Amino acid sequence: MERKNHIIAIDGYSSCGKSTLAKALAKKLHYLYIDSGAMYRAVTLYFLRNQVSLTDDEAIDDALDNIQIDFQVNEETVVFLNGEDVSAEIRQMYISDHVSEVSAIKAVR
Repeated sequence: MERKNHIIAIDGYSSCGKSTLAKALAKKLHYLYIDSGAMYRAVTLYFLRNQVSLTDDEAIDDALDNIQIDFQVNEETVVFLNGEDVSAEIRQMYISDHVSEVSAIKAVR
């Protein structure tokens, strides 16, 4: 039997329960849950820490070349940015304030 890869994407407003639903659905279907929002938040953190201008395409491309995001999935997902556990920091309000504009950048997507 041929096994096909399936991707389920859930879109919606911030804090409306997307992650809760996605985690439960992945568990029920025995799928891998990947928190794409955490990836955008990690990129946002890197951009803020390194003062990357969101209008400078070259600076964005250079920054993206220096970003490695890893996940460790246990009971909770741990997010690593260049080897540093940033799971708590990427949920801070100062990241939330900027993640939307960072995630809209084509090179980031």
